[in-house]
Amino acid sequence: MTRVVLLGASPGPDTSPTGLRLAALPGNPTVAERLRSQLTSLDPRLATIESGDVAAALRALADVAETATENLFIIPENSVVHDELIYQITKAKRGALALVAKEPRPEVTEEEQEAQEDAVPIDEAEPEIGLGRLEGLPIRSRVGKSRVVSVGTARHAVTRPNAILLGPLHVSARNAPVLAQTCRELAAMAGTFGEDDDLVQLIVFGLVRNGVSVGIRGRRDLFYRRVTTQEEVNEAGAEMAGMDEDRARLNNAVKGADGFFTTYFVSTYSRFIARWAARRGLTPNQVTLISITLGVAAAACFATGDRPWMVLGGVLIYFAFVFDCVDGQVARYARKFGVLGAWLDATFDRFKEYVVFAGLAVGWVVSGNSDDIWILALAAIGLQSVRHLLDFSFGISNRRKAPSPLPTLALDAPDDRDLRQALTRRKVERSQGLRGVLKMWTKAGKFRAVHWARKMIVFPIGERFAAIAITAALFDARITFITLVIWGSVAAAYTLTGRLMRSLV
Repeated sequence: MTRVVLLGASPGPDTSPTGLRLAALPGNPTVAERLRSQLTSLDPRLATIESGDVAAALRALADVAETATENLFIIPENSVVHDELIYQITKAKRGALALVAKEPRPEVTEEEQEAQEDAVPIDEAEPEIGLGRLEGLPIRSRVGKSRVVSVGTARHAVTRPNAILLGPLHVSARNAPVLAQTCRELAAMAGTFGEDDDLVQLIVFGLVRNGVSVGIRGRRDLFYRRVTTQEEVNEAGAEMAGMDEDRARLNNAVKGADGFFTTYFVSTYSRFIARWAARRGLTPNQVTLISITLGVAAAACFATGDRPWMVLGGVLIYFAFVFDCVDGQVARYARKFGVLGAWLDATFDRFKEYVVFAGLAVGWVVSGNSDDIWILALAAIGLQSVRHLLDFSFGISNRRKAPSPLPTLALDAPDDRDLRQALTRRKVERSQGLRGVLKMWTKAGKFRAVHWARKMIVFPIGERFAAIAITAALFDARITFITLVIWGSVAAAYTLTGRLMRSLV
């Protein structure tokens, strides 16, 4: 469950006439009616805060945060937004996440580019009060690749602002106490803010200065806009109606961090199978059972030891993996999650592998070969079991690890100079020793070849099933097991080395 907080009209000269209607959408709803209907499934007891009085609004938000036991989703009441964007933001695993829009980079000539190259670097730039505007909001935030670096106000300067905070803000339950404290501190100094300072901007300003890592995401292929006039409402409704939200939802159903084989040989079409299955009422668990059935059928084919059946087994194990991907995609697309489904998926992934190993070994023996193959089969099973155990235990330990604290800055500091200097020192410290090696290896991932090599070397499930299918169909069980043991050993050594290094920093 998520605690939803609706912010009324933002402070400033404009009001937010949320009674205006979205004529381009079915039912001709008002902006407020539509947003409330979208959020009711998240929180049937929406908290609404009138934000005309900044101090009162901040104190009211602090009261909500103090009593919240769930994650908080804060959004202005004059928002026109896709359902899928709300879903993606509220399902984020970061401690805090803000929707941002970066200032567009103007096209420049060669002479202007040369002049920019001679400009003062950001580390030497002077903080400024952002006077530019984007979508009606002041550009007073500095964002990096993954998080908000600094935020300013009409009285607090920020170094080279480059973005606006659009409105939606997600804060995890563990950061709710910090949010409450921050809002009370901001309320006490409300008189120092400007008339055009947006309430969400002020909240993130306080969170960042109090050391909370606020992640960022853009709208990408989804829609969000704040509206204040009927003309803006009409434009927003027409633009949103012209966007394919279902396609974005389908694309989001595919994991973004999959391996090479899964990305290029499965996910390119499995998402469409997932949509077809979801629209016909198939549940993720039913798709999992299809995957298990295909895996067992593949093992039976391998157990014959005959070449045509080995080829068919390779095809079946491939499609067993395809449906193993589809079940998760159906769950994310249809938003049907359950403890049973997660348990089935994790448990029967191993079951399919091991029953296939048994089928390959049986097929080798019945073909008149030595039963020494069982040594290789047991080695492959043991190696994969140890790897799975290490993955599971490291994942739990890593989740328990407290995030590295960020530098803080007094809320009344007139600019972010000290904060940026502290971040620079932190960056230097984290670039030394083992941290430096890990950081360098992480940066190497920007090269496509290195990125995919790192994905493949860990021998994920997609690569394992591909190796089984190809070697079993073209060669024999002995080659399959040798491939699994050698590649799996390299993957185990690589993974264990990386985890030991990360555990020591």
